Amino acid sequence: MNLNVDIKTAEFICSSVDVNKCPTPDKNEYAFIGRSNVGKSSLINMLTGNAKLAKISSTPGKTQTINHFLINNSWYLVDLPGYGYAKVSKTERKKWWSMIDSYLLSRKNLINVFVLIDSRIPPQQKDLEFCYHLGINSIPFSIVYTKTDKLTKNVLMKNIEKFESKMLEQWEELPVRFLSSAKKYLGKTEILTFINSLNNQVNLDY
Repeated sequence: MNLNVDIKTAEFICSSVDVNKCPTPDKNEYAFIGRSNVGKSSLINMLTGNAKLAKISSTPGKTQTINHFLINNSWYLVDLPGYGYAKVSKTERKKWWSMIDSYLLSRKNLINVFVLIDSRIPPQQKDLEFCYHLGINSIPFSIVYTKTDKLTKNVLMKNIEKFESKMLEQWEELPVRFLSSAKKYLGKTEILTFINSLNNQVNLDY
């Protein structure tokens, strides 16, 4: 695996609506997901240093496919559709969820899911339910609090404490957490260092 924390190259590989059409699972893979409009595309672009890699839209629900990016020719970054977007039909939401769940449960090279949580708002049931779903299916995940630059430190810490208190109602311990701000590049080094450490620890038999 590449020992360099920095992302030198980020290449778009494909968009898929069927997990069976995703790239051959021959490299470690890290997925990013969150409620619609949580700042996922901005975070991905900040991490990769490419402002145009993931398409940013003011319209929630823009990402509707499983998007694979090859990083440093050694691992995959995956941009998943957001969950919890209400302004589409129930049929469409069900289809998106089926696609996401199929990916999460079957992708054998998936090393970690980064669940993005909007730090500005109270704990959302859909976020808590999604984390629980990952847990009961033994899918490793981390939490990334987004848009932390929008709050004072005091309010930010209170919001995070509320969310984590809710999580601890169902969890014995919390997963790894990160604070991020795409605008101020906060969390970039920490997240990429974490990915790098997992790449060095996990050497799947590809």
